[in-house]
Amino acid sequence: MHMTDWNTYRQQVTAGVGHFAKLSPDTVRGYGTLSTAGQKTGQLDAKTRELIAVAVAISLRCDGCISVHTDAARKLGATEAELAEALGVATSLNAGAAVVYATRALDAFAASAEA
Repeated sequence: MHMTDWNTYRQQVTAGVGHFAKLSPDTVRGYGTLSTAGQKTGQLDAKTRELIAVAVAISLRCDGCISVHTDAARKLGATEAELAEALGVATSLNAGAAVVYATRALDAFAASAEA
């Protein structure tokens, strides 16, 4: 049993975006333009782009993105081990960002003593 019915959720997200596109077509069209812009350089293959997208999705905590991009990565031949490696990179980067921002919090704390 899965934590979420990802296939149904992905369908719901797609339908929801379709509805949003009817209400705000320029917004969704603009998103589509951004979404495809990175593919035009041809430097990364589609599978690698999808693995990066999943890694970013966990960093942003976007279930819709996770659902869509894991499906796309699998369809492009990504293995569970490749996905796990991409997720490991994202996890370590998020931890690193937290350490860097911890120094900012300590700096803000020190600055508050000067006020």
